[in-house]
Amino acid sequence: MANFSKPTVPQFSVDVYQNEFLPEGGRDVSAIVTVTSTGGGTTGGFANGGPAAAGVVIMVDCSGSMDYPATKMRGAREATAAAVDTLRDGTHFALVAGTHIAKEVYPEDGRLAVADARTRAEAKEALRRLSAGGGTAIGTWLRLADRLLSSAELTIRHGILLTDGRNEHESPEELRAALDACAGRFTCDARGVGTDWEVKEVTGIASALLGTADIVADPAGLAADFTTMMEHAMGKGVADVALRLWTPVGVEIMFVKQVAPSVEDLTGRRTEAGPRAGDYPTGSWGDESRDYHVSVRVPRAAVGQEMLAARVSLIAPDPAGDDPRPLSQGLVRAVWTDDLAMSTSINPQVAHYTGQAELADVIQQGLDARKSGDRDGATAKLGRAVQLAAASGNADTAKLLSKVVDVVDAATGTVRLKAKVAEADEMTLETRSTKTVRVKR
Repeated sequence: MANFSKPTVPQFSVDVYQNEFLPEGGRDVSAIVTVTSTGGGTTGGFANGGPAAAGVVIMVDCSGSMDYPATKMRGAREATAAAVDTLRDGTHFALVAGTHIAKEVYPEDGRLAVADARTRAEAKEALRRLSAGGGTAIGTWLRLADRLLSSAELTIRHGILLTDGRNEHESPEELRAALDACAGRFTCDARGVGTDWEVKEVTGIASALLGTADIVADPAGLAADFTTMMEHAMGKGVADVALRLWTPVGVEIMFVKQVAPSVEDLTGRRTEAGPRAGDYPTGSWGDESRDYHVSVRVPRAAVGQEMLAARVSLIAPDPAGDDPRPLSQGLVRAVWTDDLAMSTSINPQVAHYTGQAELADVIQQGLDARKSGDRDGATAKLGRAVQLAAASGNADTAKLLSKVVDVVDAATGTVRLKAKVAEADEMTLETRSTKTVRVKR
């Protein structure tokens, strides 16, 4: 079990990077908002400031396909046991076996166990009895996890989900309804093991529940991955943080996106928060830093005028049940000038993340074209991806691309599609296509 120090309250800071200068009549303003949380990686939440405020439910695919090969089921048991060992004392937790139904494996009383030496040992004993058989209905797993996490007073609510196959025993609409019901109630990391699962399903689950998604092609890698995920979950200090965007009259919001450590479009997730203000969910935070791209359109103005284009704040629930508390804020400005050099300069942070967002898009478009047999379209899109990855220094994505295309000239994006591509390599590229690199400041 990992050791954790005495809890402290996390502190948030907001830094805004932009070129605030616009030409006469210019309207579009972009800013990169860097949010950093420090000193709260071991709090377990604001409530009482203690570790008992955290809860985790691990959902393990136990469908029949997990026995083919048998290393998948064995790897899943070992990985979950490793995650249980990583639980901090006082953390609430439960284990769920997922097939075409969801079954609580431990503690089997409709509630959450509290982690200590005894319950961790009991949970690992229960894992030894897991066997494969049945279908796959992931929505039922998520709904059970939600019920379990609702059975205790928790500040941090988190799920870990492992699957090896497609969600064949419920409709896409049923899964979407489950995700809609669980969104905002807990976060969830999703993992696909092997190569028989559907990338868009797994990434869609993680996206809807503000978690991470990844592939573990070799079951032998599950234990290390689960341990890392659980350590990350144990490091969360405050939950339900929202990015609040206030804009003056006449300002139109174009989009709000997370752009690091991965691309996630938050524009459509806005909830109204008073006059001209809206909240965008960011999930749970530990000791970490993330970047957001905010784009707004302001009214036209003459040279010499300036205005506040937007105010960005971090908002968290108040443990006493009062109005949400502001944690930090930053300002986005617009200043009109007739200095051509000032108004046409592109802020390096904005330029970098605009390219990273395009990189994620063209990888997906290129892989879709490749699957549909459009070789010319796939070559063009994946070539552009190679060019963007090289220009931005995204070495990890460049390496993944090199397993799908032969790179002739990275600088110009000249590539050739490989005749044969391992399924695991293609799925890894698709799953990790939204991961970005931080801009060098």
